[in-house]
Amino acid sequence: MATGAPLQVHPGRGVGFLTLGASLHDVLTLFKAQPSFYPSLDISYSPSAPLATPVILNLPPNGLRLRFDGPDQRLRLIEILDFTKTPLRYKSTELVKLPEGRAANETLSQPTGPTFRYVYNRLMGPSFPGEYLPPVSGSGQHEGLYILSYPGVAFTFRLQDSGWSAEGDFVEMLSSDAASAATTMAVFDGQSWPESRRDLMIRPCSYPRSLALSARSKEPQPDEIELAVIRSDGKVDLERRNSPTFQIELSKTTPQDLVAELGPPSAIYRKSDRRLSIHKTQPKEETSQRRFSSTSRDIHDDLTDTEHSSAYTRTDESDNEVQGLAAANQDPDSAKECFYNYFDHGFDIFVSYPAAPSPTALFSAHANGKINGSDANQLVATKILFHGNVPGSFPFNRYRRSRWVINLGVSDAHISFDSETAFSEMSQPLLEIWRRSLGTLGKELNQNAMVLNRDWNDSPGSSCEFLGDWEESSDSTRKEAFSDKAGPAGSSGNTKLYGFPGLLFEVLKNNTISCLTVY
Repeated sequence: MATGAPLQVHPGRGVGFLTLGASLHDVLTLFKAQPSFYPSLDISYSPSAPLATPVILNLPPNGLRLRFDGPDQRLRLIEILDFTKTPLRYKSTELVKLPEGRAANETLSQPTGPTFRYVYNRLMGPSFPGEYLPPVSGSGQHEGLYILSYPGVAFTFRLQDSGWSAEGDFVEMLSSDAASAATTMAVFDGQSWPESRRDLMIRPCSYPRSLALSARSKEPQPDEIELAVIRSDGKVDLERRNSPTFQIELSKTTPQDLVAELGPPSAIYRKSDRRLSIHKTQPKEETSQRRFSSTSRDIHDDLTDTEHSSAYTRTDESDNEVQGLAAANQDPDSAKECFYNYFDHGFDIFVSYPAAPSPTALFSAHANGKINGSDANQLVATKILFHGNVPGSFPFNRYRRSRWVINLGVSDAHISFDSETAFSEMSQPLLEIWRRSLGTLGKELNQNAMVLNRDWNDSPGSSCEFLGDWEESSDSTRKEAFSDKAGPAGSSGNTKLYGFPGLLFEVLKNNTISCLTVY
């Protein structure tokens, strides 16, 4: 599928518009917007450990394979597997000149890359000796692989094992008939492939997650969020790549603050689905006896009718309406509750009239259940939903992955939880912390969960069903074709909801946290 203008190869940076460090969400969104050029997207991941292992994106018609790290979902390695399917250029020189009259979908039996002489003499120039990987003993193969490495780029050549000598001149060996043309090319961040591969998936990225920021767009772009630090005083610190940390204080931060610091939201969703309100209905005499049960009225039922509605239906609004909502603080009658959807940041922010946040002793600013100093008629941020973008989950690729850390600021300073921690590892410590903090009331906290189904309805925005049980998932590695449907093929929409004062976790069957709501 060699169509379009040649993509420029930038060693250590990327290929064409693909920049190392770009987010999986950005890359997939861009590919989906050009189906005629990228007709097939195959994603491979581990269903049992989707955040601990790399995510691999294959594009067979384009001869490309992209590898992303699991925790942050950032592009770490770009591999060219077929040089004839995507035209490439380094500086002003084409990597491969295709034969005249060759069909775009024709498959060649021989390696399609540049020869060693072409790479050494015309493309890259002299290099240090590479490394030779002999054929596996007993495999019956007679060819090994020789990896020639330059800063930020490496080429792989097949080499007959009989033609390899540890004491020989690698230039002579690769220039002989014992060596083939290049079979693959890899673009990575580092001085050499042997050095870089040791920490390829964990080293700090030199370039941002956003392709728009990498391209240095003329339009101003908001700085990207690196990490959300959830504090124990009703505040959330959004640590940014270059700009100072932006702090959101629940029931105090206004829409003006959000737009000024984070930019206009990608979309606005207006809260309308109230089908879960039945769970909130209580006799009047019970109102004064409400407890902090993690699965009943105070936690789950206050969050589920808002949590699902923001993440799964996009209602695009103009920037003028965003500014209008910000200005609506001066006219309470015209203001409405809504979600600010920040798909590129990986979270939603619920904007509503201020309410007393979670009444728990851990949140010192909320200890008395008072509104956080805001005008009762003013719109403020009251909830934040951080999305995990877990492969195989129902909402996969609607948001960029958002990473967070919970910092309770209690005596258990050695206990810390982050977005990669399995829920089973944090649930019991969290439960004990709140039980000690709440005293008698803490005895009401429990580990029961509600089961939420996302995909029983044709409209993902209106799907919210609670079930009594769920199926177990397979631990085998899964390869799925990506589509525009609600979720990847074969995914299950069933998740479990676990609540604590101020926190609601949506947990997948593999024990991974798909979404964290802070309120």
